Amino acid sequence: MKRLPTWREMHPDTTPEEEEILFAFYRSAPTWKKMEIMSELNRAARTLAMSELRTRHPDASELELRYLFAELMYGTEIAEKIRAYDSAASHLENEESGSSGGNG
Repeated sequence: MKRLPTWREMHPDTTPEEEEILFAFYRSAPTWKKMEIMSELNRAARTLAMSELRTRHPDASELELRYLFAELMYGTEIAEKIRAYDSAASHLENEESGSSGGNG
């Protein structure tokens, strides 16, 4: 099995002094702050991924882009289940609004 790279191999441009400041922050920061940072990083990654999907699929609707994002993140099988669920939910909404409007 291939070994994972070390911190130093992944961050060759970080000096030991910078590394010490960063690690001190990570050790001392409250959990909520660490979670906030992770949330912001996840949001940025999602924004970048969606931007790339828009570039690759310029004619796709926002809904289609969401399905493509789901496929990218979770795989084809789960993305298809999401599509099927959305389709069934949309069909039910249409039936309910159509049948209630005609009986009055």
